[in-house]
Amino acid sequence: MQVTIDISMYPNRKKFKTPIKGFIERINRFDNLKISTFPTSTVVQGDFVWAMEAVQKTIADCYREYHMAVYVVKIIPGYEAL
Repeated sequence: MQVTIDISMYPNRKKFKTPIKGFIERINRFDNLKISTFPTSTVVQGDFVWAMEAVQKTIADCYREYHMAVYVVKIIPGYEAL
């Protein structure tokens, strides 16, 4: 099953650009997904299991490096936005 995940990251710090750029860089390492970045969010599309694992790993990696952030995630199963 295909899924579209729309995710926004809101770092809890004054210098918020570095964590956001780090998130975008990490999520783009997954070759088996379609990924598009927009001014307010990143859209990840692909196989449900692969996409969810990619988002989970990316959030975990960013948490370890940047610590606090809030993520707003919309998961749309069966929808191909890209």
